[in-house]
Amino acid sequence: MLLQTVRPNIVQSIRAYRVEDLMQAAQEAGQHFLYANLTSAQSKQDVLEGIAQAFLFPAHFGKNLDALYDCMTDLVHKSGAQPGFVVVLEQIPDSVKFDREAREQLLDVFRDAADYWADRKIQFRCFYSFQ
Repeated sequence: MLLQTVRPNIVQSIRAYRVEDLMQAAQEAGQHFLYANLTSAQSKQDVLEGIAQAFLFPAHFGKNLDALYDCMTDLVHKSGAQPGFVVVLEQIPDSVKFDREAREQLLDVFRDAADYWADRKIQFRCFYSFQ
């Protein structure tokens, strides 16, 4: 199975993996599959809004990195036992309004979320690609 070949609690480039295969692997493992296609995003606000819509965050989501972390960790943790997560962030922008530093800050939120879930013995794998 695909997920057995990927270390749990990691954030990594999607590289040779296909979104469809990751979705199927998450389904077979009984884990949540969260997918955001950010092709049309250009700015930090666009990226956060795209993730919020794709992941069905609550209306009160603050559209900042702290709120993103809270939604990926505390909010989900409070909703009960979790089976694990496969997250795909496809086509993160590479633009003047969302530069390398902004991309790293975004990925750091997901790295922190992976650590959070690792502490709770829950698998959290995040795959990403850039535009």
